[in-house]
This record gives sequence, structure tokens and C-alpha cells, in this order.
Amino acid sequence: MSRTGVEQVPPVSQHARTGRRQAWLRRAPLLPALIFMIALTQVPFLASLVISTYHWNSLLPDETKFVGFDNYVTVFTDTDLRSAVITTFLLTATVVIVSVFFGGTIALLVNRKFFGRGLARTMLITPFLIVPVAAALVWKHAILNPSYGLLNGTLTWIWSLFGQQNAPQLDPLSTHPLMSVEASLIWQWTPFMMLIILAGLQSQPMDIVEAARVDGAGEFNIFRFITLPHLRRYVELGALLGSIYIVQNFDAVFTLTSGALGTANLPYIVYQTFYVSNEYGLASAAGVVVVAGTLVIATFVLRTMFSMFRTELVR
Repeated sequence: MSRTGVEQVPPVSQHARTGRRQAWLRRAPLLPALIFMIALTQVPFLASLVISTYHWNSLLPDETKFVGFDNYVTVFTDTDLRSAVITTFLLTATVVIVSVFFGGTIALLVNRKFFGRGLARTMLITPFLIVPVAAALVWKHAILNPSYGLLNGTLTWIWSLFGQQNAPQLDPLSTHPLMSVEASLIWQWTPFMMLIILAGLQSQPMDIVEAARVDGAGEFNIFRFITLPHLRRYVELGALLGSIYIVQNFDAVFTLTSGALGTANLPYIVYQTFYVSNEYGLASAAGVVVVAGTLVIATFVLRTMFSMFRTELVR
């Protein structure tokens, strides 16, 4: 304290100024990339926020007006849009849960040593590496097509083994369209879940497992009380990352069913509202809802990842 009773702020040392200067010099090469990302992602998002508060139909430009949150109310009250929200939730939940189950099962199998394990792992991750539109086209034409698809071809072959001529001909895209979309996404996302869970299995400390075996624990109890708790964060990470991408999925719905027969999810409705109905304001509001849901999931992803990093640092 000075004689006047005012607390004196100590001058900034030369060392502190040098440290700040060096920190800025280290960050300076990243600034162009940061500016580019802000211009590419945040500016359009802010523009979408502004547009979502307007009633804007490109076919009726003279009737454009500010409507506040009316477009958001429409997103959750309009029958088609509300149905799209429910379809998005069901599609995402089903694909994630089934993919995690199959991915975890395959990860447990390929984690064991056997001849050709490297080749098996490479082949198993192949579906995840295929372009989403190409994967959807494979399912639409090569697998599910009622005339020449693999599904009906396999049924015809099995029926012929038993001397039957008239095998049942299935058309899943017409009778079970949502399940068909889910099947194609499960096929593509199971390898991703397998990789995440396999990484968790390989990071498991084997000394604890060996100690449990010495104490007489069986394989089931080791899996239940040691392996499964260890994999919990990896399963959460895989499910959350998968949810981020699947909730935004457009390719499979557009390619397989074109949003017909109750398969239109929210991203497809955004496309249809924007390009077909020319309702820019309503489409922007629906897009903001998708982004908001994605951000909520991404928050849990970051928390899970930070938790995993802290655990690894403690080790």
C-alpha cells in the first residue's frame, strides 16, 4: 500500500513481457488457419442464425419479414418437421447402439492372436473407408434390389438347396425402409466402433488381468469386473462420436429412400425445405437445431476425452 492508501500494481517484468511475446510468436503461424476456419464455419453459421429469424421464401421476395423465433416454433410443432426430429433420434440411437454391440463383439474376437489377424482387421475396417454415397449405392443396388440384389439371390440359392423353386423375394426398401437405412449405416459404422473399442482393449493393463487369473478369477468375471469397466470410456467416446456424424447423416437417406416412407430425418428436411420449398428462414432454423444438437453431443465427447487423458496422465 502507498502513503495515499492506494495499492500499487507492480510493474510488469521484462521476463513476463518476453514470455508473452514468445507465446504470441508461437501462435502466430496458426492465426491464418484460425481466421480461415472462422470465416469458413462461424460466419455462415451466424448468417444462418440471422436468416432463421426471418420469413424468407425466395419465390416471394416481397413478403420477407422478421418473425423472431416463429420458425423455431414451427420446427417443433409442424407435423412433418416433428416427425423428422423423431426419425433422427430413432435412426441415431439404433445405429449407435447396434454398431457399438457388433463393434465390441468383433473387437473382442480380433484382439486375440490368430493367423492372419492383420489381414482380418484390415478387411473389417474397409466398410468405414468407403465414401458414404458409394456405400449407400452398394446397399441400394447390389444388396437390397428386389430383382438382382444379393439378398434375394442368396434366398434363391438357399431355397434351391432344398429343391424349392419359388423362393420369397424381399423388397426391404419398400416394406422396411427405415430398417434398410439403419442396416447400411450399421454396416458402415461398426468398423469405427470396433477400432475405438479395440484401442481400449489394447490399452488395458495386463498385470491386473494376470493378477486376477492367479487369484482364480474366470474369463467371464475378468471381463465383467475388469475389462468392461475399463472399456466404459472408450464405448462412450465411440457412441458420442458416432452420434455426432449419424445425427447429421444425409447421404444414406437421400440415396436409399429419398426421404420417403417415414425415413426423412432432420438433415434431409433441411435440404427439402431449402431446395424444394425455397423456405430459407425455416430451413435455417431447422439447420440451427441440428447444429445445436450436435454441439450438445460434442460437449459430452470433449468431457469424455479429457477424462480419458487425465486417466492416462495419472498412470
